[in-house]
Amino acid sequence: MTYEEFFAKVKDTFMDADASGIEGHLAYQFNITGEAEGIFYVEVKEGKLYVEPYEYYDRDAIFTAPADLLMKIAEGKQDPLLAYTLKKLKVEGDLGKALKLKELLASKKKADKKAKKK
Repeated sequence: MTYEEFFAKVKDTFMDADASGIEGHLAYQFNITGEAEGIFYVEVKEGKLYVEPYEYYDRDAIFTAPADLLMKIAEGKQDPLLAYTLKKLKVEGDLGKALKLKELLASKKKADKKAKKK
């Protein structure tokens, strides 16, 4: 998988999240290692979610992992805290704000359930 293919897929996955309930500003940079190597960022600002294929300098945390692990985290198939504990996911920066990634991903699951009920 190329970086462009990976980014398109992960962006679609993240954009399903409902960021309206997240207070404040969050900015995460994701460094992809191995296949599909590259960088992208996820930002929550004023209740809106942005996912862009750039390095983000005013970030709260940096997550570094292989593409397959990052995709599993984005899809809710891998707990980011467990991946960090098992040293599969490297995290730098504000760990408190990094933990909010789980909240953001949980909002995606709630949105998915609402969509299925309709």
